[in-house]
Amino acid sequence: MRIEKVANAAAGAPGKVQRVRAVCSRPWLCPEQLKLAKLQVEKAIKEKKIFMVQGRYPVIRRLLRARGWVERKAPRRAQQEEAGGGDAELSTAQHGVQPSLESLCSMWLPSEEEEEEEEEEEQMDKDDPDGLHNLMSRLVQDQVPYFIWSSRCSAAERCVLRPDQMVNHYARGGCLTTKEGLCLTLRNLPWFDQADPDTFFPRCYRLGAVDERQAFIEDFRLTAARSLLKVALERAEGEHTALDPSPKPSDAPAEGPAPLLPPQLVEEALRVCGGHLDSMAHQDIDGDPQPHSPGWDSFLQGYYRVVHEGAVPQLSAAQRERGRSLLQGLAGQLPQLRMEGERNVWIIKPGAASRGRGIVCAARLDQLLRLAGGAGREGRWVVQKYVERPLLIFGTKFDVRQWFLVTDWNPLTVWFYHECYLRFCSQPFSLRRLDAAVHLCNQAVQRHCRPGLSRHPQLPADNTWSCHQLQAYLAQQGQAGVWAEVMVPGMKAAVVRAVRCSQGLVRDRKGSFELYGADFIFGEDFQPWLLEINASPTMAGSTAVTGRLCAGVQRDTLRVVIDRRDDPDCPTGAFELIYKQAVVPTVNYVGLKLEVEGSSLRRPRRAARSLAAAAGEAEDRAPPCAAGMRARQTPGSLPRLRGRPRVPTAPHRGALPRLSPLPLLQSTRPHGAEEGRRAQGGAKRSGDGSICPHPSWQK
Repeated sequence: MRIEKVANAAAGAPGKVQRVRAVCSRPWLCPEQLKLAKLQVEKAIKEKKIFMVQGRYPVIRRLLRARGWVERKAPRRAQQEEAGGGDAELSTAQHGVQPSLESLCSMWLPSEEEEEEEEEEEQMDKDDPDGLHNLMSRLVQDQVPYFIWSSRCSAAERCVLRPDQMVNHYARGGCLTTKEGLCLTLRNLPWFDQADPDTFFPRCYRLGAVDERQAFIEDFRLTAARSLLKVALERAEGEHTALDPSPKPSDAPAEGPAPLLPPQLVEEALRVCGGHLDSMAHQDIDGDPQPHSPGWDSFLQGYYRVVHEGAVPQLSAAQRERGRSLLQGLAGQLPQLRMEGERNVWIIKPGAASRGRGIVCAARLDQLLRLAGGAGREGRWVVQKYVERPLLIFGTKFDVRQWFLVTDWNPLTVWFYHECYLRFCSQPFSLRRLDAAVHLCNQAVQRHCRPGLSRHPQLPADNTWSCHQLQAYLAQQGQAGVWAEVMVPGMKAAVVRAVRCSQGLVRDRKGSFELYGADFIFGEDFQPWLLEINASPTMAGSTAVTGRLCAGVQRDTLRVVIDRRDDPDCPTGAFELIYKQAVVPTVNYVGLKLEVEGSSLRRPRRAARSLAAAAGEAEDRAPPCAAGMRARQTPGSLPRLRGRPRVPTAPHRGALPRLSPLPLLQSTRPHGAEEGRRAQGGAKRSGDGSICPHPSWQK
């Protein structure tokens, strides 16, 4: 029994409030029990059998303890508060420090989950009456957990794990487990498989993106045109059978002759559907680049009058034949035409929420856009086509929770669980009422709804069935083979296709695994439609059916991820391996490495050149016009110096004329100037003789 007291700290800052937990009635352990506990802990440490579980998973704890594993309990919130751990995540994020796994597994919880945590503590006390497991958990408090089961995906997103640690989540799994991520991921299906996502996933748009918002508006208008044709043909031929026998709402018009609408409304619907069919068949390439578009506001108002108010559109015989032909052609191009009804209902969902929170159904375009464009909603919501013709059991809607397990992403390995369960709504199905009690099968929603007065007595009070009960019901209806021939193969194909599309987006890690919960709904033709995929599906046994099945799926999950490591031939329970991809070779990444290999290049030194070589090069550089025109040296003139400045001279006739001082000869040597002066002096002293060059010039 845990008693929680709040008192002022005796030693510390005055007025500081601390949370103190006193444990009463702790059983005493005999020496033999203490010795056995110590030996089991030493063996678990040696064999790396330390595990950590966060959340309400008593079955996982019990099964791991039976295998010789010892639990390392996550720090309690009270201990974190005393140590300042309440702001641990904030401080680590501010300083750029990687948060520890223990801090992520014991983050602060909302008030509703705090009550669940207290219930979990009470359950743990019942499972450990002698306190032996609690003692062993204290002995391994400093050990590394090698098996981690958490209900939070952050355990794999922001933690650095060792190669020998196992965790039940993959990082970056939002592309598969969020409604927005699944909407984007399945659009890449043609790159992975020759299949159309519209055959198993209802049309979905992100209302935060401008282009997708406009695409949704166009889709809503086209669907309204098709629905108008179907309603007009059914009413004209007397074949109209409503899906819901419930009475009209109180705001419906009084009973009397239904108002007639002009045939122009049907003609506009025929024109729109014909243009849509031509565009899908690529027959509009040579047509008008700007086809006629009706006034959508007036068209939708007329459509609302037909569908919601019961107005009757006038239909000629020619329009009737043309309408049948168009609907038949559209049925071959649109896989979702059969599940569309007449009211054009769409469902708005938060992009990344669970437990049915924030989901709203609507059948008017302005209402849908207003709901999606409300305060704080822009960019976070998706709109999806509602399955208006679902398979009903005793007039009530239901969906199916189906588990599957991914143990590796390269090679992709998918396991499918043979058992599943059904979730019923509390009230009979009706498209005239779009409230949660009629259309949302989630147990978190239905637990707050009252059953309808016209509810069938054979429906379960807890709103859950097993798949075996569904098979028995189908056999009574004369459809005994559709479960194994249509429904289960369709669910397997949808799961494999969705996982393959996200293979390159989810971060693969050897040793990790993840259990998913997929929600399916079936159409009148028993074809499954994938609604969403959930991470960390609930394992709470709130009913007799879920209590049995959730315990079984946890038991078989441990068989696949733990027992098969030591014995590949061990039984895997109800899990079936439905997809095993061939190994894709990958290049081992060794980190960033910048290195230049090779030898440096050196500039070669110039060899010393002689005067003769320099003169030859000068002659080679002479222009072609100067070839053969070189004048002979006249007597009395100074010889031409190779590579030196030429001194102008005149022929020697008689007395030597007075010469101007010669310019100093520049040299690269330090004493070149002095030698130039000596050359000038020698030229002056030579008298009448010819001027001879200084010997240094020859060098």
